[in-house]
Amino acid sequence: MNRPRHSPGPVHNGSMFLHIQDVLTADEVAFFRQKLWAADAPWVDGARSAGGQAVHQKNNLQLAQASELSAQLQGLVKAALNRNALFFSAALPRRIYNPLFNKYGDGANFYGNHVDSAVMHSRADNCWVRSDLSCTLFLTPPEDYDGGELVIAEALGEKRIKLPAGDMILYPSSTVHQVAPVTRGHRVSSFFWVESMVRGLEQRQLLFDMDMALLKLRQTHGDTDPSAIALSGTYHNLLRMWADV
Repeated sequence: MNRPRHSPGPVHNGSMFLHIQDVLTADEVAFFRQKLWAADAPWVDGARSAGGQAVHQKNNLQLAQASELSAQLQGLVKAALNRNALFFSAALPRRIYNPLFNKYGDGANFYGNHVDSAVMHSRADNCWVRSDLSCTLFLTPPEDYDGGELVIAEALGEKRIKLPAGDMILYPSSTVHQVAPVTRGHRVSSFFWVESMVRGLEQRQLLFDMDMALLKLRQTHGDTDPSAIALSGTYHNLLRMWADV
């Protein structure tokens, strides 16, 4: 398995809520904005892709999945994910639902509380994907719009998430979440789901924590340190035990 190399950067993590910075470069964000803010961008009613319960909560626009623009931008998002080591470590992706794009603002400005469907058909790849992890890749600078936070329900309260353009949040698909109403400007994002090689959340979290500890150990003592080699062996043996590929 070819793994991208880790690059250091701030991470905000808790119970597999992971903020990954700079998934897209500044030039890539500018390209997305040029394409998605164009007058001829093929936006359609987002409720078309919602499930039976969520359709009553969804009021936004979505880029037409069959459009040439959607295919072009999907490829760019997937290329960015493929080079991001932190995403690989946290998600351990087996399949990725082809990225979609949504737009909130004006009269189509919110998505109420819902839970993502457990299994979805990825049209572009013609395959079924189990949704273990949900991802939102922000494409609009937070100062360009009011509201629009991704609100995730937890036992002890809510997480309200609004990230810089080019950053991504990764969180369990089993959570109840919503997009708060956008009251000024427009919020444009890419969103998609990941089927992980490791289905269990606790196992996946343990492997991620171990990988981050191993990274720090290697940075401090070098790749040939006996402790680093031993911990790396333990990591891969656990992954071998739990992975479904």
